[in-house]
Parts: sequence; structure tokens; C-alpha cells
Amino acid sequence: MDIKHLKTFLDTCETLNFTKTATRLQYAQSSVTAQIKRLESELDLKLFERLGKKMILTQSGERLKTYAHKLVSLEEEARTSMLTAQDEGTLVIGAQESQCTYRLPHLLRDYKLKYPTIDLIFKSAHSDEEATKSLIEGEIDLAFILDTQREHPTLLSTPLLEERLLLVSSPVHRFSHLSQISPNDLTTETILYTEKGCSYRNIFENALLTHQVHPKTTLEFISLEAIKRCVMANLGIALLPEMVVDQELKNGHLVELPFHYNMPVLTTQMAYHKNKWISNHLRDFIDMTKLYFKK
Repeated sequence: MDIKHLKTFLDTCETLNFTKTATRLQYAQSSVTAQIKRLESELDLKLFERLGKKMILTQSGERLKTYAHKLVSLEEEARTSMLTAQDEGTLVIGAQESQCTYRLPHLLRDYKLKYPTIDLIFKSAHSDEEATKSLIEGEIDLAFILDTQREHPTLLSTPLLEERLLLVSSPVHRFSHLSQISPNDLTTETILYTEKGCSYRNIFENALLTHQVHPKTTLEFISLEAIKRCVMANLGIALLPEMVVDQELKNGHLVELPFHYNMPVLTTQMAYHKNKWISNHLRDFIDMTKLYFKK
């Protein structure tokens, strides 16, 4: 049963006159007649009958009237709920610790101020591979990925910002006063790595393998802050995005080493599944992100 036909039926129950119903609804009388006949045909029941010039509701019509009110009311409730939901909902974002800590806090604050009824859920991804997997499987709505720029068959990505990778050490490290360091110089060095799958760890490992360099000692951490603390304590050296070590370089707790190697360019990218339905609040987040990274 068509909701439109039920609404016409309810109006006719009030007027008991097809002409008056047509005037009220701004339909042609033939349209009202056709809608009522369609209902009667679907139900195989007579809803109205004429007694002379008077039209009355049949017993079947009386029963349908009760249900029609409920169905029309439910349809209106559903429509109102859906319209209200446009200003509510959940946005699930995935990103690595570096993005969460150094790139996104102000963007998330501004978005939350604009959309206080949207629940923001931040899902930490320990690697760009993990963030990509979460996007493909629909676990997150959008991800910030720090990697070399390349196309993915199921994702749409927007480059936002190029990121420099820096080899850093403690100011008292034996490399800190050298004018140039090559991959071969790292053979006897302790390297502090992020978790496997991290884009800049992959780049560093590939650089060393290209020169057949196998560091004497490597340590793996899940926390960037832990890596920085250990580098500052002169436990070893690390390759990290500039945004991660910017403050420590400025205050002299870390130093950039003159690493002689042509590093690939890393790019902060915003990505989502190409088949993702873009809600109004997700669209606005995408637009706000583009403006934020242009500043």
C-alpha cells in the first residue's frame, strides 16, 4: 500500500466526498478516485459505498482507517528521525600516532565545536597498512595515511602535506658533529624503529638493505614518545618525521644528522573507500580538512 494513497484515503474519510478531497489535496478528482480504487483493488475490499447522494465508509474502510493512521504516523516519525539524524551520528577516523599527536588536534577541536552532536571516534592505526585495511573493511570512515604517494584500487586519497624525514640523535652522540653520514656508517649503530608496517620504518630499512647494511642492534617501539626519550638518552638514533621531532630540535634536546641518502617524499594523505557513502557531516569534515592543511 502506497503511503500517498493512504493519506488520500484518510482525507476522504473526513470529507466523504471525492471532489472536496481533490480540492483539499490539490489533485484532480480523477486522481483521488483512481487512488481509492487502487487501494480497493489491492485489498480486494470495498472501502466506500454510495447511498443515494451520500458516501459512507464501509466496515472494511473503518478497519483500514485505524491502520492507515498508524502507518502514516509511523512514516512521518521515520522521516523526522532521518532528518534529525543528519545533525547526529558517528565519525570514525583512523590515523597513526604521529598524526593524532602532531597534525590533527586543532582540526578535531574545530570540527567538534561546529558539530557538537557528532560523536568523533579516533581509532589508532599502528601502521599505514593497518589504516588501509580498516578502510577497505569498512571499520573506519576516513583515514590519515603517511606514506609515499601512490594509487590504491579501492581508495580515494587526497595529498595534504609533504613530510620530511630526519635522522636524529642526542646532542652528545658520536655522530652529532659529523658533516656527513652515509648508510654504511650505521653498521655498528643502534637503530630505534617504530612498529613493522610503518612507512618510514620501511623506507629506512630499504635504504640500509640497498647498501647491504645490517645494524648491529635494533630496538622496536610502539610509541614515538618512547623512541624520542631513548634517542635523547643516547640509546641510539632514529629516522622520524620532522613534525615528530620539531620541538626537540628547537630546544636542543635532539639534533638532525646529515644523512647522505636520497629519501623518498612522504605525504600526509586523507583517504576513504571509493564506494563510501559520503554523509553531510563526513563531507564537511573532508572540506574542513582540506582548508586546514592549506593554512
